[in-house]
Amino acid sequence: MMEPASELPLWTYAAAIILGYLLGSIPFGLLLTKAAGLGDIRNIGSGNIGATNVLRTGNKKLALGTLLLDGGKGAAAALIAAHFDPLLAVIAGGAALLGHLFPVWLGFKGGKGVATTLGTLLAVNWMVGIAACLTWLAVAFGLRISSLAALVAVALSPLYAYILGTGPQVVLAAFAAVLVWIRHHENIGRLLKGTEPRIGKKKA
Repeated sequence: MMEPASELPLWTYAAAIILGYLLGSIPFGLLLTKAAGLGDIRNIGSGNIGATNVLRTGNKKLALGTLLLDGGKGAAAALIAAHFDPLLAVIAGGAALLGHLFPVWLGFKGGKGVATTLGTLLAVNWMVGIAACLTWLAVAFGLRISSLAALVAVALSPLYAYILGTGPQVVLAAFAAVLVWIRHHENIGRLLKGTEPRIGKKKA
């Protein structure tokens, strides 16, 4: 029988954090755009390495690939850790988000964490993840503003986790929401001014 989290050795927590961080720190948006001959994505649009900015290159396939891989690395970290204990999955997922936001390979200047958050939530609790993804889709298709969709989705995710999940999952969702909102401070300013670009439009 698998040991409960309280009886797991300390090294398993350290391993979950390190594994999660290293997986999360892989800059797929940067790697894909360079491999496609599009140069450094950090010199395009908002300078972000995430899928929304990759979409501004005009290459929808690369943007989709970035979205899936950024979500997948958070999910992978959580699923690997979940093999040992559900709490470790939460810890590894949170570490993957930190890795995406602050990757050591890029001078700790990473993405904004939306896809990685959604992927992690899907892996930790698929019902919470689906609810957050559907919220993003509803706002994104309705208003065509990716950042607003992300802010609404992550803001509601702790509520979804409270209704559908566990205490540690609520903490993870709240932790992710705070970080994503902080990373979107410039977007929030543009939203308040009405100058935030819509999905598919190049940022001036």
